[in-house]
Amino acid sequence: MNMHAAETTLRGAVGAPEPATWIDADGSRLAVMRRGKGPAVICLHAIGHGARDFVPLAERIGDRFEIIALDWPGQGRSPADGGAPDPLHYAKLMLGAMDALGIEQAILLGNSIGGATALRFAAGHPERVKALILCNSGGLAELTPFVRFLIKRFANFFRAGENGKAWYGRAFGIYYSAVLKRAPEQRARIVDSGYEIAGVLCAAWEGFAKPQADIRSLAPKVACPVWIAWAKDDQIIAWSRCKAAAQTFGNVKVEMFEGGHAAFLEDPDNFARGFLAFAGGL
Repeated sequence: MNMHAAETTLRGAVGAPEPATWIDADGSRLAVMRRGKGPAVICLHAIGHGARDFVPLAERIGDRFEIIALDWPGQGRSPADGGAPDPLHYAKLMLGAMDALGIEQAILLGNSIGGATALRFAAGHPERVKALILCNSGGLAELTPFVRFLIKRFANFFRAGENGKAWYGRAFGIYYSAVLKRAPEQRARIVDSGYEIAGVLCAAWEGFAKPQADIRSLAPKVACPVWIAWAKDDQIIAWSRCKAAAQTFGNVKVEMFEGGHAAFLEDPDNFARGFLAFAGGL
């Protein structure tokens, strides 16, 4: 069997389900899920995840909004593009994706690295962002020496998977039982693709320790309404380490939800109600 085809099947199951839309964005080929009708909500997933994360949200609010979810390069169904898996690169892809899709302005919803990307984009292109939703976003915690030490340990863990260590698959499954506590089906898909996405995860985590990963200074520059929807049991991006930066947004609402990293996926009913309340006030 062709190994590339087998790998694509594994991570593809995490990404945009059929019927998928394919676009060219800033030189990258991206798979996109589009569901529902109404104002555009562009959804940006966590590293190693995919557009399928946002199916539960589309099922609940698709009668009022169009959910548009991208697969980042080398994740989900999108082919790798040679670029770094970091918010700087992803923010450029965002601009290209919006132009390719013909969307002038949208609500941005970003999770983890997708949240850091959405924050960068909102600060740099305020005219394209109607509102910003951050779900356990990266970039809001201080990069202390201890945090950098932890990041290095995680990067080494994922490097072991990239190198095909036999113990990694089981360890990755244990790790993800804490990351997505309440989304067993999507968690299983991600765990199945663990070896395939290990290289992307390793590179992303190495980037999390770099100075440009700290984007707390951008928060006061965001002029649009901001909804912070945090999965309260996150042990990696803990709210306690992000709260101070989050409070510097000018127009912000904060809500806590059940879950370990992605409230829209782990606590979908409550998240959908919160989303509609927030969006209704725009």
